[in-house]
Amino acid sequence: MTTLRLADPGEAADLASFLSRLLRYDRAAAVRLQAAPAAAAEGGVLAVFGRLPLGGSGVVAVRTARLGEQRTTPLDATVSAGQLLEALDEQAAALGVPPMVTGPAWTGMLPPRSGWRPLGALPGAPVVAAVAGAVAEFRTRSEAMPVEDRTRAVLDALADEIWSRPVDTAARLPLRAVHAAQVLGFLRPGAELSVFQAGGWLRLSCPHGSVALRRTAAPGSGLGLTPLS
Repeated sequence: MTTLRLADPGEAADLASFLSRLLRYDRAAAVRLQAAPAAAAEGGVLAVFGRLPLGGSGVVAVRTARLGEQRTTPLDATVSAGQLLEALDEQAAALGVPPMVTGPAWTGMLPPRSGWRPLGALPGAPVVAAVAGAVAEFRTRSEAMPVEDRTRAVLDALADEIWSRPVDTAARLPLRAVHAAQVLGFLRPGAELSVFQAGGWLRLSCPHGSVALRRTAAPGSGLGLTPLS
């Protein structure tokens, strides 16, 4: 098993938190790992891509971790998120790379690495408040329904209606992206967020990670996850 040395235990703890949150929503989640050879002596960066099941196009999350050693060969592997978490030693800041798995379709269609242009900045506090308001609205409207009408299809349609709304009219970033960033622990109250676009992709960049989704996804495609606090 290939072992990666992370820069410090803090990097390992942050990565463990990301994987744990991802597995909360998809126990069979796979992640794609990418690390390029580092030109600098201090080491390189490991990028971990995961997908939250938030509709037909989904939301791709990106968490990076600083490596504590210089790589001479590139790494590009799709592995089980659960096995990766089990192979992570936080105290030793070491990450074992488990055997590769046959990746789901999304792992072959990652957000572009370059070509991103800024669309604007979003203040963190109002964004967090918007997510809280959306959660409250979902609960209020769903609880007002007769019990016999609260089918999965009806609840998913309601959630899709709410989370497809733009949190920012200029960037047209849907609340779905902000919700994904929140449940993965990327949002911090008071932190400024940045929105970027590259082709049909939108990216929300947060201090602790980023999420990307296809802007061209049609509303009503089905939200596979109902709002949670």
